[in-house]
Amino acid sequence: MAYTLPPLPYAYNALEPYICEEIMVLHHTKHHQAYVNGLNAAEQTDMAAKTPQEKIRLQAAIKFNGGGHINHSLFWLNMSPPPRNGGKGGELPEGPLKQLIDRDFGSVENLIKEMNADTAAIQGSGWGWLGYNKNAKRLEIATTPNQDPLLNLVPLIGIDVWEHAFYIQYKNVKPD
Repeated sequence: MAYTLPPLPYAYNALEPYICEEIMVLHHTKHHQAYVNGLNAAEQTDMAAKTPQEKIRLQAAIKFNGGGHINHSLFWLNMSPPPRNGGKGGELPEGPLKQLIDRDFGSVENLIKEMNADTAAIQGSGWGWLGYNKNAKRLEIATTPNQDPLLNLVPLIGIDVWEHAFYIQYKNVKPD
């Protein structure tokens, strides 16, 4: 099965002024596409591998590129254009997610504060996550390095902390 780059549910310039069109085009068509291509290549090589050692050698490429594809596929869906661009970005309607956030973090503002602190603390590249812990029945913040997908929680919101996600517009000021 070949993986493909999913289309964005909005135009490349729809997230402006928060994320500029140049970042979106580069991030989606170059970076995410590279993970899709890398995953397809690794899986093709894996199918042709003849020994367990050859298959094991490919696991890092499958994890990195597969994680990049999984993470970005969710990432695009987590964002919505701001109201001035016809979307509902920045708004959290009343409902089950808001109720869980209020219960587990006290408020949306507290969640944002904690998420910002945890993601800003990532050394190098990685992801910040809001996930649901099925065993504890609560929301939790987690981080993963590189393109590692979130496996111990149900991922709800992913924040890409790789420089390619913000550098053109925000330079090296990650917390902004």
